Amino acid sequence: MKLTTAQALVRWLLAQRSETFDGGEVPLFPGVFAIFGHGNVLGLGTALEEHRNELPVWRGHTEQGMALAAVGYAKATHRRQVGVVTSSIGPGALNMVTAAGVAHANRLPLLLLPGDTFVSRAPDPVLQQAEPFHDGTATVNDAFRAVSRYFDRITRPEQLLATLPQVARVLTDPADSGPVTLALPQDVQAESYDFPDALFEPVTHRPPRTRPDRRSLTAAAATLRAAQRPLLVLGGGVRYSGAGAQALEFAQRHGIPVTETTAGRTLVPHEHELYAGPLGITGSTAANVLAAEADVVFAVGTRLQDFTTASWTVFSPQMRLVSLNAARFDAVKHGALAVVGDASAGLADLGAQLESWRADPQWTTRAAGERARWDAHIDSLRSASSEIPSYAQVVGVVNELSEPRDYVMTASGGLPGELIGGWRGSGEVSMDVEYGFSCMGYELSGAWGAAMAHDGGLVTTLLGDGSYLMLNSDLFSAAFAGHPFVAVVCDNDGYAVIARLQQGQGGKPFNNFYPDCHTGHDEPPRVDFARHAESMGCAAFEAHSLAEVREAYARARSVARTTRRPAVVVVRTLPAAWTEAGAWWEVGVPEHLTGRAELDAAKPRQVRYLRR
Repeated sequence: MKLTTAQALVRWLLAQRSETFDGGEVPLFPGVFAIFGHGNVLGLGTALEEHRNELPVWRGHTEQGMALAAVGYAKATHRRQVGVVTSSIGPGALNMVTAAGVAHANRLPLLLLPGDTFVSRAPDPVLQQAEPFHDGTATVNDAFRAVSRYFDRITRPEQLLATLPQVARVLTDPADSGPVTLALPQDVQAESYDFPDALFEPVTHRPPRTRPDRRSLTAAAATLRAAQRPLLVLGGGVRYSGAGAQALEFAQRHGIPVTETTAGRTLVPHEHELYAGPLGITGSTAANVLAAEADVVFAVGTRLQDFTTASWTVFSPQMRLVSLNAARFDAVKHGALAVVGDASAGLADLGAQLESWRADPQWTTRAAGERARWDAHIDSLRSASSEIPSYAQVVGVVNELSEPRDYVMTASGGLPGELIGGWRGSGEVSMDVEYGFSCMGYELSGAWGAAMAHDGGLVTTLLGDGSYLMLNSDLFSAAFAGHPFVAVVCDNDGYAVIARLQQGQGGKPFNNFYPDCHTGHDEPPRVDFARHAESMGCAAFEAHSLAEVREAYARARSVARTTRRPAVVVVRTLPAAWTEAGAWWEVGVPEHLTGRAELDAAKPRQVRYLRR
């Protein structure tokens, strides 16, 4: 079949299928996000137009925003579907590097197709070409190498035959999942080749469920049987394996208290008797208290990032760590007893070895008691008397009015701590907190992607004024495309959570809150977020009190659904009221600041390496 490189790539995308948790099939690549330029409009753009009725193409308004939307789509489909993003060369391509970092850090699949300069070099230097003086083979797309699980530059059409199986492998493999970058020189996109028909035969990708090695299972079972105070930590790998219910059954059979990481949040029903709450700095004192006393921690599907481990001070140095993970890279961290395999298969095999073993009943009952104390604390924050609502109160309203199949999300600043620590879920997979890369702006772009993918419920994203100002163009992208969600914008006059870190460690207020920033005006301008959102095609509501937040959010939900466009709720929030989990986080503190004493006191408690 004689096709251009671009035509062959598009036909291959259409042939790829993905198996869902229930055994059904969906397109592996459900759509393409595109901003066309001279580097992709005639090659890949023409090929996509030929299949416009089979493969939807969504027009974005920033390349970074499109790629973040694709990341949000992958998260909402539990890595069973992959967003494709194409850009022109130069700035369009480089705009996607940040999103590649988000996908890489969060282990989420993403296919990036940036245009590239001419392989022939005949017209060099071309528009938007950066010319490295030291390397004639390099282009700006080489910047993707550090944040790609797989990178290739297609310099001959027939290279697709060797490359595309590797693309599918990375995007669908539980251990290697992450961003793939295929740099596409614009002359090669238009070159033709006689491709074999077999390349375009339909393929259904079924993520492998690798079973752990028997010896590691035996060692893990022996470690757990010897435990007096075991703790089960559930991460994102449990979600992507579809093993949430299985993990809870494992915990119940063996009487092990359960906590969640950021990526694993909402896997456990809040009222479950074994649920100790979320773990770490943005988690709960309940989980952190149990973590400090646990003698064995069984971590499933998590890389144990510093916010989860309180910079490795949340655990006792004497505890034993057992890590079940699809990726050996993550399983071996901190000297853990590594059990490499799929979460579902590993829990089943380990449960068979443990047989009827159960933890001490007194330890088992600790979870509910500690969580009840944390719940009382959250209740007190939500019911506090204040003219201006706090983050905790806004989250409480969204939690109260949300439905079981809804999807809530945030990314950076202070809201992750409020949402992770304060949300009370029903046990369905209903939360996306991008705190692997903590990318400001993901809250709106990712919500666009999640709204495309999420079936049944309504997507609500919570964000601060700082994040809104970074990537608000995707409000128009979603409004134009007809993808509804609700955005709750908490306006507190600047980068409040960083100001909190700055001043909490003894630094002077500087360049975070607007009054502490340099300006040439006595009265600097303020953003009217509601009017701005309306100008982007959204419905908008303002709220000044907690009662108004409740009314505005309820109306926004209704309007978003009926008009199929985003609805934005703008609320002034307290700039210095936070949900505290009582954990420490390591940052670099100069010796002359007061926070240095806390750092010096905490460092000896930091677990450096655990015995096997």
